[in-house]
Amino acid sequence: MKIYNNILETIGNTPMVRLNRITKDVKATVFAKVETTNPGNSVKDRMAVKMIEDAEKAGLIKPGGTIIEGTSGNTGMGLALVAIIKGYKLICVLNDKQSKEKMDILRAVGAEVVVCPTAVEPSDPRSYYSVSRRLAEETPNSWYVNQYDNLSNRLAHYESTGPEIWEQTGGKITHFVVGVGTGGTISGVGKYLKEKNPNIKIWGIDTYGSVFKKYKETGIFDENEIYPYITEGIGEDILPKNVDFDVIDYFEKVTDKDAAVYTRKIAREEGIFVGNSAGSAIKGILQLKDQLTEDDVVVVLFHDHGSRYVGKIFNDDWMRERGFLDEDYKTAGELVAQHVDTPLVSVFAEELVSHAIAKMRKFSISQIPVMKDGIFVGSIDDSKVYQLLVDSPELRDAPISSIMGEAFPVVKAATHLDDLCKLINKNTPAVLVEMPNGGYHIVTRYDIISAMS
Repeated sequence: MKIYNNILETIGNTPMVRLNRITKDVKATVFAKVETTNPGNSVKDRMAVKMIEDAEKAGLIKPGGTIIEGTSGNTGMGLALVAIIKGYKLICVLNDKQSKEKMDILRAVGAEVVVCPTAVEPSDPRSYYSVSRRLAEETPNSWYVNQYDNLSNRLAHYESTGPEIWEQTGGKITHFVVGVGTGGTISGVGKYLKEKNPNIKIWGIDTYGSVFKKYKETGIFDENEIYPYITEGIGEDILPKNVDFDVIDYFEKVTDKDAAVYTRKIAREEGIFVGNSAGSAIKGILQLKDQLTEDDVVVVLFHDHGSRYVGKIFNDDWMRERGFLDEDYKTAGELVAQHVDTPLVSVFAEELVSHAIAKMRKFSISQIPVMKDGIFVGSIDDSKVYQLLVDSPELRDAPISSIMGEAFPVVKAATHLDDLCKLINKNTPAVLVEMPNGGYHIVTRYDIISAMS
């Protein structure tokens, strides 16, 4: 019988899978190292075990102690599995851009989860770096993992991930491509592979809002490069010690939208359900395809499982809200279908201006049609209301009919998008769409912009 003594023994030896459809325009052979078969469903299981075992050997953590770490979720899951088997407590500090699924999974395996704001400087006491360190200082018998600067992180990949990739490709690998966050995976794997063959290219995938690419190319840590981004698990606003820039040959940046879109493509075209750093890596390869030949063998590493993103990347509404969902709208009806379940908000001509303001605030809308005797007789929009109230505050208690503008144009659901564009302009911020069932919905200037972007 082949029996494992505990779940930690199942970490590693993950499969290598040929990609066929999504990289069909790439001359090289492209393989994916799929790390989702690790028990914690991510590559981070490897370094979680290594960091804790090395800490135990160094006497940094005692039996029954508490492990504390700032994490995007995947490292926390790996640490949670080790903590369960070894009898430690775990506190995971996440920033608020991480998916709800990641937080729920961590709580499910017994971790305490602390959530911090994303849009703050690393030195800010509210940042997840600062909160992690503070909790480690305040918690008796605790150990702060610090995956960014803990070199056991990249050593884990030098000892396990790198050798697996070399063996699985029979030493034929020419390029290794992976998203870079803490830097442990790319640096550990890259060091091992270059020792085997110095000609192997190591490409890091970065995201816009991160400092890696410019630092590699110029040696300058440019704070102007730092701004909030959506992609999880890659990119940084710090320079972790685990990032060995001498091992990495090149960084390629990929947008948030492309990361999300190509993550969905991987699932639909290859049947591999993975997270958004995989989408970034694939798009990075496609952006660099002209540098590849038919003789090249490219290995791209897929970090984690798609189940951690079902409420985000794999959710159409989430994608649509951010303009990431590529939809080909042709008619007013198709455009309205995206919010057809949201009733039209209107006001009556006899109501007070203050009532309209309250509805704008309640429903977070900028334009409202005005009705009288069941007919659309006028309209109001936030810019006009704002200017009126600045000039004449007493108009809050005036009837809407006294300040309303012309009624919005009404079109049929079959009206083409091009014709809608002609109707919506500086003076007409919205149109009303008459639906086949007799109801009405509004299409605003923002809807048109979203449909065309």
